[in-house]
Amino acid sequence: MPTTMLQIPTADGQADAFAAFPDDGGRHPGVLMYADGFGLRPVLREMARELAGHGYYVLVPNYFYRNGPAPVIDLPEHIGEEVRPAVFAQLMPLIEAHTPERVLSDADAYLGFLTTQPEVSAGPVAVTGYCIGGLLAMCTAAAHPGQVAAVAAFHGPVGADGPDPLSKLTAQVHLGHAEGDMTPEALGELNQALDAAGVSYTSEIYPGTIHGFTMSDTDAFNPTALQRHWDRLLPLLGRTLANG
Repeated sequence: MPTTMLQIPTADGQADAFAAFPDDGGRHPGVLMYADGFGLRPVLREMARELAGHGYYVLVPNYFYRNGPAPVIDLPEHIGEEVRPAVFAQLMPLIEAHTPERVLSDADAYLGFLTTQPEVSAGPVAVTGYCIGGLLAMCTAAAHPGQVAAVAAFHGPVGADGPDPLSKLTAQVHLGHAEGDMTPEALGELNQALDAAGVSYTSEIYPGTIHGFTMSDTDAFNPTALQRHWDRLLPLLGRTLANG
């Protein structure tokens, strides 16, 4: 599986990024993958390679690039609960500085770069994300109707109040919520908002999960839920992208 590190020109500099794609010399649909709040690191590279193995060009940008190349802080090999508070104490200022204006400006740059790679086929793309990256994915899809055909967010802070407005979404949507993040009542409110906006979606709570369930380098990891994530994501991409 070919992989490469890239530099994406943005309005504020150069964002380092990881890309994985099939080793067949062909062109494949593009997928923009946003990391969780811990950022671009080995587990995200593994997930990108896994997805690329199904026939996609997967681009994972370091959205903290303004603070340096990934990893922007020292991360342990396993992010256990005992180190999580100290890690987030360093990361929260970076997350809070990632304003909606920066999110949208960067999304323009990431999609523009992705769609011009020689290994990426013409046509719409998909966006997926984890944790805060799920919100970035939804914001990217809402800002690029018509270009983004599918968007998926897993254990992301996506609620009935955002992104605003949901009615801008033309992509097909899957939201996989952690049981520890989303009550059934809040899920009902979110799904009602998606219905009212006319969005084509699936939105569900993954049983027995806590926030971060897809990430194998954290205590939140749930292998059954990770497989459920693939079982939802791959058919979504298969329905919406011309994977030839």
